[in-house]
Amino acid sequence: MSIKRIFHDPIHKEIEFDAGKPEELMIMELIDTVAFQRLRRIKQLGAASLLFHGAESSRFTHSIGVFCIARKIYKKLIESKSSFCENKFVLYGAALLHDLGHGPLSHTSEKIFKHDHEQWSKNLVTNYFPINSILKKYDNELPRKIGELFQSKQLFSKPLKTLISSEIDCDRLDYLLRDSYNTGTNYGLVDLERIISALTFSPDGSIGIKPKGVIAIEHFLVLRNLMYRTIYNHRINEITTWILEKILHTIKHNYEKNIWLDNSLYKLIFSPSKVDFDDFIRNDDVTFYYHLIRWKDESFEPLSTLCKMFIDRDLLKASDISFLSKMDRLKILAFASKLCEKNGYDSEIFCGIKERSFKGFESNNALKIWDGTYQSALENSSALIKTLMRSEESSFIIYPDMIKNEIKNEISLIKNNSKI
Repeated sequence: MSIKRIFHDPIHKEIEFDAGKPEELMIMELIDTVAFQRLRRIKQLGAASLLFHGAESSRFTHSIGVFCIARKIYKKLIESKSSFCENKFVLYGAALLHDLGHGPLSHTSEKIFKHDHEQWSKNLVTNYFPINSILKKYDNELPRKIGELFQSKQLFSKPLKTLISSEIDCDRLDYLLRDSYNTGTNYGLVDLERIISALTFSPDGSIGIKPKGVIAIEHFLVLRNLMYRTIYNHRINEITTWILEKILHTIKHNYEKNIWLDNSLYKLIFSPSKVDFDDFIRNDDVTFYYHLIRWKDESFEPLSTLCKMFIDRDLLKASDISFLSKMDRLKILAFASKLCEKNGYDSEIFCGIKERSFKGFESNNALKIWDGTYQSALENSSALIKTLMRSEESSFIIYPDMIKNEIKNEISLIKNNSKI
């Protein structure tokens, strides 16, 4: 009798693993590694829980969910192409391990530490013995094949790349469902079963979608658009990232002041090329938050104030100035900088302009429609999808709370004068 394990998931309900199936035994062994268990200590949405209090889910739960979706898709695809079964171990392994390389606070690490999570995922899969040795038990080439899916543009299997890293992949299908659920922003659920049921193979061997699935894809892309505009690119997320960036900037330029740092985080900040696998595993959200709390209580200014802002959620403010010309934005920045200095704040730390962008749907990295005769791009069959391809730019002025009224009044004054 084979051993089974069940994960009770809020999105996919019961996710069962059967050790009697070699590919699922492999997944169970990978889940039990120290590197994968570390993902329990990496928040899926970084600091977004300061805005959406339910956003406490981890990269661990998301990765299990991505595997679940990949397994469902695999079972559907082999119905139309039995030879696709040769990709089972690669697909399952890549789906589970795709986020293995995330740093503290997930994507926030890429901004504040310049951390490349895809490179680290590849590095862990190909060179970290506890992961590498498990994969090689099932296929000596598995580490290389999975690693190539995470970064390489020289693809050995385009269908696998579509499922692991494209505009409509297993990763996005899970995180949009999961993040919407955990933040309480239910704009509508992705019709996951409809999308999966409409998947097929095009004559060129790539994965396509039947016309019956286009409406479900439209729904998915609308949800993606809403989630980026209201959650991922929310101004509070931009503010918290700004504060964290300034914390690290302050540390880098004042290390002679004897700031407390453990060796692993020291390497991540000052010499990331020297971070080894042990350092990487130690650097999680728990370690990073502990440092922030100690710096809040034991360090100098402005580091102490910045850490207090983040830990106590006493944040800086931000106002949208996207509608102003570049010249008027600079006028607002100069005005805010003077007010900062007047009120005892370092304007280079506590004031500035934050630019952000939202990339629209990119058709060249997505499924194509296959109706049994012709293959066509999604946007050619949907005016809605064509609209969702548009990118957006926005701009915010960031400043301390105590000068909020003056900033808002000045923005209104500049806006009104520009109309004259």
